Amino acid sequence: MTYWLLLHFGIAVAGAWMARHYALRGNLMDHPGERRSHTVATPRGGGIAIVAALLCAGGWLLWNGPDQGQGTLLPAFLVGLVLVAGIGWWDDHRPLSPASRLVVQAVAAGLLAMAAGRDSGDPLAAMIAFAAALVLVNVWNFMDGINGLAASQAAIAACGFAFSLQGDWAWLAAGLLAACLGFLPFNFPRARIFLGDVGSGALGFSLAALLAAGWTRSTAPWPLLCLPLCAFLVDAGFTLLRRMLIGERWWTPHVTHLYQSAARRFGHTAVTVIYAAFGGVTLLLTYLLSQEDARTALAATVCVYMGASAMWGILRRRVRG
Repeated sequence: MTYWLLLHFGIAVAGAWMARHYALRGNLMDHPGERRSHTVATPRGGGIAIVAALLCAGGWLLWNGPDQGQGTLLPAFLVGLVLVAGIGWWDDHRPLSPASRLVVQAVAAGLLAMAAGRDSGDPLAAMIAFAAALVLVNVWNFMDGINGLAASQAAIAACGFAFSLQGDWAWLAAGLLAACLGFLPFNFPRARIFLGDVGSGALGFSLAALLAAGWTRSTAPWPLLCLPLCAFLVDAGFTLLRRMLIGERWWTPHVTHLYQSAARRFGHTAVTVIYAAFGGVTLLLTYLLSQEDARTALAATVCVYMGASAMWGILRRRVRG
């Protein structure tokens, strides 16, 4: 496992370095604006390094992994990853309409769902895979707005999956963890390159695939797998709901998430560390509750989400006040 982690860490480091130089040469930059949280022009597209690491991990596991290529979920994940990352890479170079991106994401989600349903024999697994892919791809895109936040939260979730899953998917989660850690020095505490849509979408899709795999491959009760996703789902979910209720164009870029308001007041580094601390608590709970029955795990997960929702409401009022 140590060599596996070092390999994918190294791929991500090398890939991020090359992506930064590519972006600088091609003027692939995110410029400051009223709908952005950064103040200096910064290269984007660095998430291609994480995609490269995941494709290497998935390709090797497909042929040599513990499961010896059994099942269709892993091949479907790799094809879907190429689709989601590819449309994100295109959007990083030449902005596309939200509808065109959503169509490609839906195709990738459909492939993942069909494979999840076929491998498990459970239609519910297919529905969860489809919903998780569409939701998490866009949540990670919405929440990728300050230094280190999206990559660190993906690393925390990947750590939970690596602990909870079995076979190929535990190894894939470990590869994702190492790749995120390899990218983070380029993005935190000072951002020398951003993930871009290629990276944020790929992270969300990868976590959705791990969540789908957990339906049949988890050693812990399945609801616990949702715990490390809590901070992003609560912030993105309530912010999106609020924007819908007040009639805003919710699909357009904005700076009204809790993490964005907090970053303007306290700085990027402090907010990313606070979110990471909350993620650490969810990891600890995942470990402590991993031997409990499904009913207890579900109740604990619901309680955590309710508590996080209450915290979101309180902190939003205080930060904006």
